[in-house]
Amino acid sequence: MFSIAIQQQQYKTYILSDETTGSQIEVVPERGGIITRWRVKGEEIFYLDTERFTNPDLSVRGGNPILFPICGNLPDNTYTLNGQQYTLKQHGFARDLPWEVADQVTKDKAALTVVLNSNEQTKAVYPFDFQVVFTYELQGNTLEIHQQYKNLSSTAMPFSFGFHPYFLVGDKNQLEFAIPSQQYQDQRTKELHPFNGNFDFNRDEIDFAFGKITSQSASVIDHSRKLKLTLDSDEIFSMLVFWTLKGKDFYCLEPWSAGRNSLNTGERLTVLEPGASCNASVKLSADFF
Repeated sequence: MFSIAIQQQQYKTYILSDETTGSQIEVVPERGGIITRWRVKGEEIFYLDTERFTNPDLSVRGGNPILFPICGNLPDNTYTLNGQQYTLKQHGFARDLPWEVADQVTKDKAALTVVLNSNEQTKAVYPFDFQVVFTYELQGNTLEIHQQYKNLSSTAMPFSFGFHPYFLVGDKNQLEFAIPSQQYQDQRTKELHPFNGNFDFNRDEIDFAFGKITSQSASVIDHSRKLKLTLDSDEIFSMLVFWTLKGKDFYCLEPWSAGRNSLNTGERLTVLEPGASCNASVKLSADFF
């Protein structure tokens, strides 16, 4: 039995439920199209900083923010295209703009489709006409995010995309990682290091990019919560980023299609010809044991 309810909280919130298994997601289209909450068997899977969420001037820390048309930041927040310089802030604008609801489904699954269209505000910092369509699907202990990126411009459109999920954690020292890579780049120092499966959680901040992944599946076991999280993504997601802050009850394992500054370097950048589109999918599974 699947249902979608609408609640008017600070923002209009769509609550998708699989009543048979007790799983649920909450989506807030007007606050960046974000999934703010994901529950499985009544347990919260995502972390959410509610204080930041209620302040529209601050970016959301929590849930599953959308990264588009860039992942990470650019040097001085600028990029050059066709000889012209533009300013684009970290992770792009999709996570800050209102999205529109296009479709709802409650047969065989709970699914909500949300759409972001280019407008004068986006074209001032990213001079393209586009449409981005996401369908969030909830079924049992899995959450799937199907994406379509369309270039509605008359010129080729370069971009990267990804997600920034915040996972709630009990004790970080009881986390066990299966990340399909043997090295990472420290995004602060730009140094490469071998990865042995462990992180030093005494550091104030961990911001590591795994650029050479050997599989499209990664998992984290939280022994303190008896929870295994699995992240499966399409091959277009060429890297994973791990980020956390000391003293905060979250960690982020982020699938990115390309790394920081790809809009300037062109490395792993997706480029759509006029009228073209591309599809991508990410699946998250939460298993309690």
